[in-house]
Amino acid sequence: MAKIELLEQPHICQFCSKKFSLSRTLFSHMCERKRRALQETEKRVQAGFMAFNRFWQITQRAKKPKTYDEFADSSYYNAFVKFGSFLNNVNPLYPEKFVDWVIKSGVKLDDWCRDKLYETYLYETIKTEPVESAVQRTLQTMMEWAEEKSAQFAHYFLYVSLNRATQDIRNGKISPWVILNTKSGYGMVSNMSDEQLEIISPAFDLAYWKNTFKKSPADVALVKEICKEVGIE
Repeated sequence: MAKIELLEQPHICQFCSKKFSLSRTLFSHMCERKRRALQETEKRVQAGFMAFNRFWQITQRAKKPKTYDEFADSSYYNAFVKFGSFLNNVNPLYPEKFVDWVIKSGVKLDDWCRDKLYETYLYETIKTEPVESAVQRTLQTMMEWAEEKSAQFAHYFLYVSLNRATQDIRNGKISPWVILNTKSGYGMVSNMSDEQLEIISPAFDLAYWKNTFKKSPADVALVKEICKEVGIE
């Protein structure tokens, strides 16, 4: 009777097809494609995946969304994941709009994470967004400050530190719509140092806002009415 030899079957990585004789070796194996598969649920990866799909929809007019496997196999994977990290860290104003803006900007993908690029988008957007959105975001920022300080949110302009206010304005969280149409808001800015005024200047183009208010009396009246109702002087 012939002798039958039992050969151990190789264990194969489903991602890179590399063969291993032991299952535990396969388990500990980490190729680039397997690493990407394990990263799928991470927030930065999901944000990058979303941007990847928008890229194809806008530039190639793709009607069918790309799968995660297609994303993970793409040579653009690392660049989009890096951009996803940027999105999560910056938490941009109107995130989906920002993604579309950078895609259409003509700027190469490797430069999408530049702070200066986001600032260009931000300062363009706060000038053109609906007044209701600007006021809502401002009030939300005031409420967050009030919760931190156990204060009344309507007193933000009266008691917030000027350094905090400087950063809130620079980051687009407090809108000139509210600052320049309230006595307390105007007073707060008047107390800022030259350095602080320089910091907020990209988001606080006084000539632009005065001209906007002049052309939009109904919006100005709406802002003043809302501020009066919530107790912002």
